[in-house]
Amino acid sequence: MESASIFENTVTQDEAAQLLITSSALIELSLDDARSVVQYMQPKRIPEGVVFMREGEKTNTNYMLLVLHGDVSVETHTPGDQVGMVVSIIGPGNLIGEMGILDGAPRSATCTAASDLAVAVLSRAALFKLIQEKPQTAAHLTLAISKRLADRLRETNQKLKLFSKINNALQQEINAIMDSRGKGA
Repeated sequence: MESASIFENTVTQDEAAQLLITSSALIELSLDDARSVVQYMQPKRIPEGVVFMREGEKTNTNYMLLVLHGDVSVETHTPGDQVGMVVSIIGPGNLIGEMGILDGAPRSATCTAASDLAVAVLSRAALFKLIQEKPQTAAHLTLAISKRLADRLRETNQKLKLFSKINNALQQEINAIMDSRGKGA
């Protein structure tokens, strides 16, 4: 396996494969599978300040990115709120858009280059080519992506349970205050 440079003086294919199997990406993928997947990815540079994914975007959603170099600001909007809330700053070894490569649905967050970025793009077309040419690797990749999404869903469910407990405690406090006001009048 040659270690060709994806970007001049930035990241080699081998380094990109190592980033693909970090805990913030697809740790379940073997290094050999990661090396194969990287061969189907296309390099891309994104200048600092560019919004490259927008929450709710419905077109051009059939790809995912592996951050190779630089940082990304991930933000989301709540209904009726004009200003987004930054929920994460992510860097090398993180995946962005893995839900989109599977289902092509609207984007769930807005991503902005917080610094100049080097990314590797895996399109759905490239994934289909991988499925045809290396079905076992493609199966490992889709299982790793599915596990990552399942882990995030479980984490979100835990956060929602915690939020519900906090909400219930606040409601009990409000009820107690309202009851004490009603009795004192």
